Amino acid sequence: MNPEFWQARWQEKRIGFNQPDVNPLLIKYFKALNLPIGSRVFVPLCGKSIDMVWLATQGYDVVGVELVETAVQEFFTEQAIPYTVIEDANKPNIKCYTGEIADRSIALWVADIFALSADDMGHIDAVYDRAALIAMPPEMRPKYSEQVRKLSNNASQLLLTLNYDQNEWAGPPFSISSEQVQQYYSSQYQITELEGEPSTLNAAPEMAVREYVWLLLGK
Repeated sequence: MNPEFWQARWQEKRIGFNQPDVNPLLIKYFKALNLPIGSRVFVPLCGKSIDMVWLATQGYDVVGVELVETAVQEFFTEQAIPYTVIEDANKPNIKCYTGEIADRSIALWVADIFALSADDMGHIDAVYDRAALIAMPPEMRPKYSEQVRKLSNNASQLLLTLNYDQNEWAGPPFSISSEQVQQYYSSQYQITELEGEPSTLNAAPEMAVREYVWLLLGK
């Protein structure tokens, strides 16, 4: 997906994927990662998700990556979190907004996720992927899954996906089958399906959609 597409979505406020409440599947299944308090959780393509606030209030540091700077600015403004912007003269297309909530740090990178390195990100204990993989068209998903693995040093993941009839709607968010999840992750992770339940897409509420929760544990 090209950057202009997502820039336009945010500029035009076509952001139905941004939910006003914490994802109930995160609340229900985050404990499956078995993370000690104080662990650092990576949220790829984070937007301004309120899920990051929940993670911080549960005692976890958060690091996110978002392509659209407006989304990051709105996150800190809407959550009334003071922030500092860190820039690197050698990487003019990359910034990092940092702040604190509930005594936990939140660092959100404004960058193309493929332009970042593990050194940029720092240590990561787990990945929470609610909206990133499903935002990627099929041809980008193998590269994306490999990049997240590299950035996180193969950290365990809580992955949420959608499955629906692609003849009814083309996405994004894109439909992903269980076979595709295996294709993208099985070489590096032990994969467990935690749940598959009916869901509703804001963009197409009449469709039959199932939302799946996967636990990926590094081998």
